[in-house]
Amino acid sequence: MPSPVYTLNTAGRSHSGPTGLVPQMLALFEAAGFAEMISPGDAVAIKLHCGEWNNTAYLRPVYARALADRVKALGGRPFVCDTVTQTYGQISPRATGLDLLITAERNGYSAATLGCPFLVADGYNGTDDLRVDVPQGFLLKEAYIAKAIALADVLIVLTHFKGHPIGVIGGSVKNLGIGAQSRRGKHNVHMGGHPTYGLGAATDFHPERCQGRACPKWEACEACCPWGLFHVTETSIEWEREKCANCLSHLGATTACGVCDHPEVTVKATCAAMADACLATMETVGRDKVGFINMAIDISPFCDCVGFADMPLTPNVGIFAGRDPVALDKATLDAVTAAPGMPGSAAFDYEAGESGAHKFSAASAVHYEDISEEIQLHTGALNGLGSLEYELVTVPPLANASLYSYPDARRNREKYGPIFAKEDPFPGELYDGKGYHRVDVVDLDRVSSTNGQGE
Repeated sequence: MPSPVYTLNTAGRSHSGPTGLVPQMLALFEAAGFAEMISPGDAVAIKLHCGEWNNTAYLRPVYARALADRVKALGGRPFVCDTVTQTYGQISPRATGLDLLITAERNGYSAATLGCPFLVADGYNGTDDLRVDVPQGFLLKEAYIAKAIALADVLIVLTHFKGHPIGVIGGSVKNLGIGAQSRRGKHNVHMGGHPTYGLGAATDFHPERCQGRACPKWEACEACCPWGLFHVTETSIEWEREKCANCLSHLGATTACGVCDHPEVTVKATCAAMADACLATMETVGRDKVGFINMAIDISPFCDCVGFADMPLTPNVGIFAGRDPVALDKATLDAVTAAPGMPGSAAFDYEAGESGAHKFSAASAVHYEDISEEIQLHTGALNGLGSLEYELVTVPPLANASLYSYPDARRNREKYGPIFAKEDPFPGELYDGKGYHRVDVVDLDRVSSTNGQGE
């Protein structure tokens, strides 16, 4: 049976208060039955990506705040959370709990803005986790889930749908398949130590391309690995590849000059493993206690985990919600595929700007030729995570304005009349009641013309 995927017919547009993106999200929260998952006293995790340092495409905190307010109104006890990252790249601004909290706060995620705590779900070093078996996994047979997520009563997965250089797409499956895994869980998903798909096993290593310490950037290569597995000699480089944990620290260092690559087989295996890890998370929390929301807005080609944000690949295509992450990601991906590319975006750089083009395969997985956007989804269909078949259910805008209205909904006369009676902000006693010293009549046509000269 097709899984229901809920959306509005706004295609990401907003024309009024009830069709604003926050009310749209709340309308889908209600239509998808997420309120029914929450009982008074439940600890409700709202899992999202808080954004990398200097990234600007991540979801604004107002979406999480609106969800937290709704959870509290239902009697739940919400917290917003993210997990520490692997030490990918040469500098990693979210790789410890302290780093993550500093970056999250800079990006607007704090208790003050959210109205609830912001937690590092897997602790200071990413080892506060719960190990679970995944007997039905396609590739993974165990997973390590961030403990604050694993122990929550209810899980709301709030996802910025976008591209990803390794996952190809960054949707709901990835938000749990990577984002809900502890740091050691991330090494698991990224094939750390795997005898076939791990970087140590699959990478083409070319030490002959290294200039050794004659290269002006040699120190970056030697310093990139937190385990110290790269050793730059006077004339070349050595790598203890059998110990590689796939932390991805080599990206931008040894990959920049072609000494190492990031093999396609590792990327494909990682995408498949994301579906297994997502399944493990859902099974741990309880399938009937997990709801997913995809915000297909500001659809950047790369993940929110990079320290920049390119212009969107397409215009906004809307918001989608459901209980089946495979169907939800498939519906969202289909909407992006059907959308025309944004003029000037990377979609056109890679000749994928037309409606119907696979934009993420072209513009997100730029180091790989025609890699599928649907590896996560096909794996999820195989391991029982969800269905590739979906039925779009169109939802009307919220009729209950109290779910999104201002905290003080009194009309202006009732609210401001008593204040203005005590202190009138308009100086009506001045200039014969006109209040201010201004010219009574000017030639507005003169400044309205294109040349500013009234001609």
